[in-house]
Amino acid sequence: MVVKRDGRKETFERSKLMRGLLTATVKRNVHIDVLESLISSIESELRDRGIAEISSQDLGMMVLQRLVDIDKVAYVRFASVYRDFKDVDEFSEELRSLV
Repeated sequence: MVVKRDGRKETFERSKLMRGLLTATVKRNVHIDVLESLISSIESELRDRGIAEISSQDLGMMVLQRLVDIDKVAYVRFASVYRDFKDVDEFSEELRSLV
């Protein structure tokens, strides 16, 4: 289960996470097998740790930790949605942290 910011709980949907990753990797040279592997590694980690519920924030952080090593542009795209930057300064700070 994924616990959303407003407290609602949703069933984890691999396809929903894949859609977000595909959006972040549009026109990037990231093969879909790499994204499948990223999602599988998250699922395995959660299973191994015995986690039945995870906050959407923690799930997003798990994605970002893996995505930064795959493609930094995709990382920034995913982070811009996940972190919901309020202004250009927040976005710029995220970019600076990558350099």
